[in-house]
Amino acid sequence: MDKPLYIDVHIVQTVPPANLNRDDQGNPKEAYFGGVRRARVSSQAWKRATRTAFAAHAPEQDHATRTKRILAELAKRLATRTGLEAEQATRVAAKLLEPLGIKEGKKAGNTAYLLFFGYRQLEDIVDLVAGHAHDLADLEDDQLAAAIKDVPVAQKLQTGHPMEVALFGRMVADIPSLNVDAATQVAHALSTHAVELEFDYYTAVDDENLKEETGAGMIGTIGFNSATLYRYATIGMHQLTSNLGDTDAALDAVQAFLQHFSRSIPSGHQNSFAHRTLPSLVAVVVRDDQPVNLVSAFERPVTSIADHDEGVAELSALRLASEYQRAIHQWGDTPVHTGICHTFAADSGTSTRLESAFGTPQTFPELLAGLHGALVESIKQAK
Repeated sequence: MDKPLYIDVHIVQTVPPANLNRDDQGNPKEAYFGGVRRARVSSQAWKRATRTAFAAHAPEQDHATRTKRILAELAKRLATRTGLEAEQATRVAAKLLEPLGIKEGKKAGNTAYLLFFGYRQLEDIVDLVAGHAHDLADLEDDQLAAAIKDVPVAQKLQTGHPMEVALFGRMVADIPSLNVDAATQVAHALSTHAVELEFDYYTAVDDENLKEETGAGMIGTIGFNSATLYRYATIGMHQLTSNLGDTDAALDAVQAFLQHFSRSIPSGHQNSFAHRTLPSLVAVVVRDDQPVNLVSAFERPVTSIADHDEGVAELSALRLASEYQRAIHQWGDTPVHTGICHTFAADSGTSTRLESAFGTPQTFPELLAGLHGALVESIKQAK
């Protein structure tokens, strides 16, 4: 697929008191935007939450992992498949990775840097040598290196990418041949309104304290805030198709990403705050020109008015709809497809405004199905 096609995902989500993503002081991350302090959740934090959700719902052979332990993982699979002793398997695995320039780290079984790869790709590498692994293990180091140097290990890491690698990409600065251009960009989530950092002073009681021993067993503080967040991500369908090498696989990856990006949430201090919520609004916009982040809708902070029925989430949704309509009008854009799922009252003015911007409200499964159909039709027309 050569023609550019982008899927923009816009989400409004309210989170109660929480510390989703900590800074170096242990407090929730923040940013200045529109002249005021906002709650912020880094793109890395939400991408990891999305990838974790992928792993929880996909078969193990389709999982990806980001780790320094590619050598240990490859050696484990080599030993399991061939019956080699652990030390032999590690030696052969190290020689397989050596021509790529993947250097061993200071800790045994580790490489010098994190690598993002799929478990199936490791199995494909094992396939290359499984039939003669014992013969390789019997060779001296120089002979082993010579016997393995032409084995197409790099090709197995350059192809057959799992969804996660195809979506989020891979960068290995000193081995550019292993790089994969990301098909997905994720923005830092920002609160649509000003936010103040607060602190929870907590105590823990020692259950075995004697009556004459007073005071807490432990005391401490933890920073938190609560916010209605604007979240944005975009997927380059053309890049995703190139990474996966198959249109149907790319369509499946879009569905999986939207499902898990919408439903996931970073787990920082989850046990302390039980902050898991679902979005109030998910809107998708398919474009054939460029991705458009609509965060400018919230450059002027949203303020809840006490004598109005709308809360911050609803006012944020209205701002988003207005910004979207202004953008397409002023720039002359004609999106390929729009769709929306929201939880605001069906008979409200808010629902009517959202419908005028993004179309008839749908359930989330209907939103996914509509997007799939629109992408299939766009791909047919591009051929």
